[in-house]
Amino acid sequence: MAPQAAPALAEPSERLEEIVLVGHPNVGKSVLFQRLTGRYVNVSNYPGTTVDVFRGAARTIDGATVVDTPGIVGFPARSEDEQVVSRLLLDGGSRTIVQVGDAKSIRRTMQLTVHLAELGLPLVLVLNMADEAGAAGVHVDRTRLAELLGLPVLLTVATTGTGVAEVALTAAAAPPARLRVAYPAPVERALAELEAAIDDAPVAPRGLGLLWLGGDEDATAWLERRLPAGLLARLRERAELELGEPAAAVLQRARLAYADEIAAAAVRQTRPRNRGMLERIGRLSTHRLWGWPILAAVLYAVYWFVGVVGAGRLVGLLERSVFGRHVNPWLTHEVTRLVPSGFVVDLLVGKYGLWTMGMTYALALILPIVTTFFLVFSVLEDSGYLPRLAVVSNRLFHALGLNGKAALPMVLGLGCVTMATLTTRILESRRERLLATLLLALGIPCSAQLGVVLGMLGSISPVATLIWAGVVATVVFAVGWLAARLVPGERSPLLLELPPLRVPRASNVLVKTLVRLEWYLREVVPLFLAGTAFLFVLDRTGALPAVVAAMRPLVTGWLGLPAAASAAFLVGFLRRDFGATGLFVLHAQGQLSPEQAVVAMVTITLFIPCVASILIIVRERGAAQAAAMTATVFPLAFLVGGLLNHALRAAGWGA
Repeated sequence: MAPQAAPALAEPSERLEEIVLVGHPNVGKSVLFQRLTGRYVNVSNYPGTTVDVFRGAARTIDGATVVDTPGIVGFPARSEDEQVVSRLLLDGGSRTIVQVGDAKSIRRTMQLTVHLAELGLPLVLVLNMADEAGAAGVHVDRTRLAELLGLPVLLTVATTGTGVAEVALTAAAAPPARLRVAYPAPVERALAELEAAIDDAPVAPRGLGLLWLGGDEDATAWLERRLPAGLLARLRERAELELGEPAAAVLQRARLAYADEIAAAAVRQTRPRNRGMLERIGRLSTHRLWGWPILAAVLYAVYWFVGVVGAGRLVGLLERSVFGRHVNPWLTHEVTRLVPSGFVVDLLVGKYGLWTMGMTYALALILPIVTTFFLVFSVLEDSGYLPRLAVVSNRLFHALGLNGKAALPMVLGLGCVTMATLTTRILESRRERLLATLLLALGIPCSAQLGVVLGMLGSISPVATLIWAGVVATVVFAVGWLAARLVPGERSPLLLELPPLRVPRASNVLVKTLVRLEWYLREVVPLFLAGTAFLFVLDRTGALPAVVAAMRPLVTGWLGLPAAASAAFLVGFLRRDFGATGLFVLHAQGQLSPEQAVVAMVTITLFIPCVASILIIVRERGAAQAAAMTATVFPLAFLVGGLLNHALRAAGWGA
C-alpha cells in the first residue's frame, strides 16, 4: 500500500454547518460533545445511552452545530440507532465527520474509518482515551497514520480536555477524504457503471455504491428512487456471479485487510503497565463463576445506600424533622392566616394539598431517595461495570430470547423506564426490542419507585425484600420466557466491547447526578402536583369515596389491603412511584402490616408504568402493541398480588 501525503489544512470552500461526531459505542463521543459545546449529554461506559441525535452550538466556530450521534459498529446499520447515523450522513449539507475512535483499538477503529472515508465527506479522525492507550502499551504514530489515511489525525483525552481544542478548528478546515481501497475487478466495474449513472449524490457516488453493495437499506432506497428500474439488481447479480459470493463479504474482507495493514504500519505495542487490583477485578467481574458474587455485592451496596441511607436516614430527616416539625406546620399556619378562602387553604395545605401532599411527597420522600440512587448509578456508569453486567447476565437473558445487551435497557429502567424504552433501539431485531419493552413495562421499577420499595421493605426485614424481589423476578422471567416462545424470530449473539474498569471521577459522577436531579425536578414534580390535584378534585366532589368503594372488593378483598390503599393505586395510573409513595405513607402511619406491605409493593411494581412511558411505548412500538401490553400487565399485577396475599396468609408470614 503506497502511503499518501497528508492533506494540508485549508479554509473550507463553503461555510461549515455541522460537525458530526461518529464512532463506535464507548469511545467518548458524548464527553467530547460536552467539551465542544458546553452542553451536557448523558456520559456512560456502555452503548445505548446516546440514542437520539443531540445538537449544540460549537464554541469556537460561529454558526456551526456539533451533532452527537448514537454509537455505530459499521455499515450496513444493524439497529434503529445505527440507522440514525446512516440517514444523517445521507442527508447532504455542509458537514464534516469527526470520527471518535478508541486509541487502544486501532484495528477496530480503522474498519469504521474506511467506511466513513469512502463517503468522500470531509473527515477528521480523533483517537480518544490516549492516556488509556499508553497504559495499555499502545503507541500510535499520529503523523504516519495521517499519511497512510490521507486525513487529519488527532489524539485526545476528552475527560481531561487534552487535545480537544484542536478538534473543531481542524474540522472546520478538513478537506474531503480521498482514501480509496482497491476492490476486486467485478466490484470496481459495478461501481464504475453505477457512478456513471448518478448525476448528484449527498456523498461520493463511489461511497454510495459501496454502501449499496454492502446492504445498507438507506443507500439502496436513495438509489432506487433515482436510477432506472432493474439497474441495481442487474449490477449486483453480475458482480456476485463473477465473485462467486455475496459482495458484502468481499468488501468486508478487503477492508479488514486494509485496516490490518494500516494498524501494523502506524502502531507499536509494548508491555502494558500493570493496572493492579482494578484489572483483576475487571476480569473477575465477567467470570462465569466469580461474576455472580461480585454482582450480588454490587446489588447489596445499591440496596444499602438507597434503602438504608436514602430511604431510611435522609427521608427520616427531611420528612419527619424538616417538613413534619417545621416547614409544613409553619406554612399551614401562614396560609390559614393569610388566605380567607377555605377552598384555597384545602387546595394548598389540606389533606390532598398541593404542598402538604404533592410537594412533600416529591421533596421530602422521593428527592432523597432518587438522589442516592442517581449517585450510585452514576458511579456504576463511570466505573465501566455496566457492560460487564451485560456479559454476566447473557446466559440468563438467553432463556428470555434476548442477549446480555438487553441488560442495559433493564438497568437504565431502574433510572427511568421512559428513557430505557428508547434505548431498546440498541437491540438488533424488532422482536428483541418488543420483548425488552414488555419486560420494562411489566416489572422494572424506576428510580423513585425502587427507592420507595427498598426503603419500605428494608425497614421491615431483609426477608420482605427478598420475597418482593423473588416474586417480581419470577413473574418477569415467566412472562419473558413465554413471550420469547410466542413471538417468532431468533436471538442475536452478544457483541460488546468492554471498557477498562476505572475509578469513577468525582466530577463526572456529580455532574451526572445533578443533571438527573434537574430532570426529576422539571419533569416529575409537576406530575406529582397533577396527581395531587386529581385526588383533591375527586375528594372535593365526593367522587373519591365512590371510587374507593368500587375498588374495595379488589383492594380489600383480593389483595387484603386497607381501603385507603385504593387512592394510592388510583394515582398509580398517573405515576407508579406516586402510588408507591402513597403506600409508603400508609406503612409509616402503621396502616400496613408486614405482609400487606409486601403484597402492596409487589402489586405496584408490576403495575402499568407511568403515562409518559405508555406514550413512549406507543411511539416506539405502535398503539396496538402498547394496548396489548397494558391489557396484559394491569390484570397480571392484581392477579399476582392476590395470589401472594393468600400464600403469605396461609404460611402465616408477617402475622
